[in-house]
Amino acid sequence: MKNIYVKDIINLCHGQMLIGNELEKCNDFSKDTRTIKEGETYIGIKGENFDGNKFYKEAFAKGAKVCILESCDLTEEEKLLYHDKTIVIVQDSIETLKTLASYKRSMYDIPVIAVTGSVGKTSTKDIIANVLNQKYNVLKTEKNLNNHIGLPLTILKLKNHDCLVVEMGMNHFKEISKLTAIARPTIAIITNIGTAHIGNLGSRENILKAKLEILEGLSPEGKLIINNDNDLLNEYYNHSKIKDKIITIGIHNPSQYQATNIKETEFNSTFNIKNTNIEVPIPGIAFIYNSLVAYATGKELNLTDEQISKGIKTFTLSENRMSRSTNKRGVTIIDDSYNASYDSVKSSVEQLSKSHNKRKIIVLGDMLELGEYSEKIHYQTGKLITSDKIDILLTLGNLSHNIDKGALSNNFPQSHIHHFNNAQELLTYLNKELTNDDIILLKGSHAMGLTKIAESLKNLQ
Repeated sequence: MKNIYVKDIINLCHGQMLIGNELEKCNDFSKDTRTIKEGETYIGIKGENFDGNKFYKEAFAKGAKVCILESCDLTEEEKLLYHDKTIVIVQDSIETLKTLASYKRSMYDIPVIAVTGSVGKTSTKDIIANVLNQKYNVLKTEKNLNNHIGLPLTILKLKNHDCLVVEMGMNHFKEISKLTAIARPTIAIITNIGTAHIGNLGSRENILKAKLEILEGLSPEGKLIINNDNDLLNEYYNHSKIKDKIITIGIHNPSQYQATNIKETEFNSTFNIKNTNIEVPIPGIAFIYNSLVAYATGKELNLTDEQISKGIKTFTLSENRMSRSTNKRGVTIIDDSYNASYDSVKSSVEQLSKSHNKRKIIVLGDMLELGEYSEKIHYQTGKLITSDKIDILLTLGNLSHNIDKGALSNNFPQSHIHHFNNAQELLTYLNKELTNDDIILLKGSHAMGLTKIAESLKNLQ
């Protein structure tokens, strides 16, 4: 194991040791005293509505041995109380976190796979990690901890691993640039370019530019894997000056790794690639694309077709992403409530339409961070809802009124559309109306609270 010591924090981050031992090891880091474990290093981060620096006593009480803080005033009594603990004062906790993660990354000469894209980052990361687990000891981003705090915390978990898979998210320019400088990937992946965060970036072309920042940290011999069926990525590839570094996957456009003989059911799908049959345990074309990326990654890292096939067949999704369950009332719930965009809703509608349940119900909440495009994209999302695929449309939030309008413009029956201003109204309606053999899919931006509604539905008697 490659260790970070308190002395490294002092030297690399210009830290000052208030009390403690500079030879203390810091191999597990946490920013949350609610989940911190015995022996971990606590780093106090100051946010808009809280100051993590104030919780060092709670961290020590739960077993932390080192605290990295921006400020701390200890009395002489407290210095005696914490005589076996270490406190290091730094100017900026977040910058310290990034610096230490970059230092930790430099200790490991291993494959590092970085995944970004408008949709499908987390599921693609999960599939890749499960594939690579068939050969390597893999560390991956948990859930979607993919920002300037989550990514460094993931890298700092490196121990006896020989492969790392990280997810990179962004809302603005230069965010991925900073993440890729820390992770320094050997394989970079862009799943697609859609409309997520278009309100911040102004256009899909700008979203592409922001995603391509991932190349700034790519190793000289590294590879970029892209979805060649995505219009902007296809155009980028056709005009690229680094085609020798690009690996393409696709279904429709000729690609290096291309799915053929696709067969879909309500519960899964299969496809052929290079004489190998792949079974995907989650239905939908989106997961075929994700599996193609995993296949390409596996081949780059010398896995056999058998290993790759097994890794795809046995992967499981992170929470609140197309997870299917049936409650005691006999209602099937598809919980895809973590986030939403036009592209992901399109995929969800296609999947729901394949169901053989009595009634197909979709719940759509507001999609955020769309700026001036918000009304248009919500309206276009509504046009995806057709009576031959969906029976009932339920919408939640101020912006989703435009989903209703889009559905109506596509001749979806007005009597089958119900709009709700708050989550409790929606839940009350569902509690009364859902019956045996209904299937309901919930999707919307995380802030809309559909995750809690999904959990409530799972417990309906």
